[in-house]
Amino acid sequence: MSTVYLDHAATTPVRDDVIAVMEPYMSVTFGNPSSTHRWGQDASAALEDARAKLATAIGAHPSEVRFVRGGTESDNLAVIGGARAMSTPEARPVVLVSAIEHSAVLEPAEWLHDRGEAEARVIPVSSDGQLDLAAVTGGLNERAALVSVMWANNETGLLLPVADAVAWASGLGAIVHTDASQALGKVPLDVADSDVDLLTATGHKLGGPRGCGVLYVKDGVEVEPLIFGGGQERALRPGTEDVAGAVGLAEAIHLAVAELETSATRLRSLRDRMEARLVDRIPGLRVNCGNAPRTPHILSLGLPGIDDGAAFLMALDLEGVAASGGSACHSGAAAGSHVIEALYGSNDPLITVRLSVGHDTTESDVARGADAVGTVWARMSRGA
Repeated sequence: MSTVYLDHAATTPVRDDVIAVMEPYMSVTFGNPSSTHRWGQDASAALEDARAKLATAIGAHPSEVRFVRGGTESDNLAVIGGARAMSTPEARPVVLVSAIEHSAVLEPAEWLHDRGEAEARVIPVSSDGQLDLAAVTGGLNERAALVSVMWANNETGLLLPVADAVAWASGLGAIVHTDASQALGKVPLDVADSDVDLLTATGHKLGGPRGCGVLYVKDGVEVEPLIFGGGQERALRPGTEDVAGAVGLAEAIHLAVAELETSATRLRSLRDRMEARLVDRIPGLRVNCGNAPRTPHILSLGLPGIDDGAAFLMALDLEGVAASGGSACHSGAAAGSHVIEALYGSNDPLITVRLSVGHDTTESDVARGADAVGTVWARMSRGA
């Protein structure tokens, strides 16, 4: 049986070009970048070259790039570290997060709130991507605030109006963080043009290594560290640097940005073919956020007549197709998606399936995947 991988929003295979540039830093050039001897200096030079390459790809200055251990750490560092840097003895800061953020943003905000370190507020989001900023404005003119609005939602591909959030926040003296893990390399992105203060990205969403991420920190913005014990990454992320990971991350982002125009057109075509095939086959199918701006690689579907989403995904796996119900981080959770609840209400009757295409996806893959979804739906739907 042939298999089809349609879960690139969860993780991607590491590209051959990325493996090739990483390999020397796992064997020949293995020194600790903090060491003063030639092995250490060679590693340090490679680390700074990677920092410069990554900075160029996102429109930043190298001094604004901090290498961290993945997107979750980057989000936590931005939310907790950013809020703590704004705290004063007189007042705790307000942390505002969109209702459809990744749990790596929502949970740190809730943690700060529960500990009394910050006040957390949730920004409602509509299914067409509009932010109800008026719902959270009260009292902000007198309080320091950190706003976190993701560039692209990881479950639906919905693109959020980060520029609107920046313009709104600037009038309040707030700083803005955006999780761009699903956007970088898929849609045009430049930190200088966007004027965001903090930005999260990770390598494994675009052909880079797992466990390697970046936090962009605009010059002049303060973020407190979460761990201690060294001066690496300007003391914001201490610990011996993963040189091979940084080199691979920078190369993956460089390639994805360089190929963006051609790649986005190809991915969008594949996604749209799959979408059209399924809309024709499944009556009552909902394309989640289908009338809103979306990233080109994610297709999120609301399927009618299915009682058990986990069983549906298992049946797809038995058909040889990899898909997910939303965020891979919560793939085994019993609770429904907070993203779909925020967009469509707590009583939404449809189960969600996310299909996502990538660098190595072919036309036959999307045809095979769409057919499998249609076949499983016909077999499992009520009344079939």
